[in-house]
Amino acid sequence: MGSRASERKNPNPNPNWAQLQQKLKSHRPRLASAEASATTSALGKRKERPESEPEVSPASVLSPTSDDCSLTEALAMDCEMVGVSSDGTKSALGRVTLVNSWGNVVYDEYVRPMERVIDFRTKISGIHPRNLRRAKKFWVVQKEVADMIKGRVLIGHALHNDLKVLLLSHPKREMRDTSAYQPLQREGRRRALKDLADQVLGIKIQKREHCPIEDARAAMLIYKKYKKEWEKSIKEHFKLKKKIKNKSKKKLAKRNNLPVKDDGETTKVL
Repeated sequence: MGSRASERKNPNPNPNWAQLQQKLKSHRPRLASAEASATTSALGKRKERPESEPEVSPASVLSPTSDDCSLTEALAMDCEMVGVSSDGTKSALGRVTLVNSWGNVVYDEYVRPMERVIDFRTKISGIHPRNLRRAKKFWVVQKEVADMIKGRVLIGHALHNDLKVLLLSHPKREMRDTSAYQPLQREGRRRALKDLADQVLGIKIQKREHCPIEDARAAMLIYKKYKKEWEKSIKEHFKLKKKIKNKSKKKLAKRNNLPVKDDGETTKVL
């Protein structure tokens, strides 16, 4: 009777049974983690959100590539305007900047308009009343800029606006306007300089007040990236234009029975 009672109390007489149970308990968490990892591998890992790339600083891209501050064959120009006339809606020159091919500033002057300034347009132009107190007179700046750009390739964005406030003209053959260059347009429409800087140079400009130095450098860099194709298209355009002009001259000379030179020029018969 006593032996049967002891068997009921200890149904597993093996002394190693307790140790075996302990080992099984210690292995359960590992098995659970293995099962969890197997489930994860079967379902696939959860995709981690890609970290946003740090924004490229305009200064790092637009910094001059040389210490050369000479007047190079090509110059980039940008102007900032202020508002004149009775309601301030008429634009007048407030600042003009020229940079050379290396991005170095060769001219940067605030300008005192001929008319009273009604709106400084500071949020866009960056011009404050204090900037124009000792600024150069318009006629002085106009002459200095005209002398500097004469005979040089002029680069800029919407150059017709800058030349208009300067009361200057420039040969079309020597103008490279990033707003008018067809490959830079979108469906035939002109785009803002800040959009082109973002797409072509990978930088953000004109976030707040405009900086003419920054804008001129951006226009210069955009031009240099397309320079080879751009210059080729300019040559082809004017070559075709000359061909058409000579052809029309030959027709006119033939109609009037005038002798024609090889270059298409007519000679007067005295």
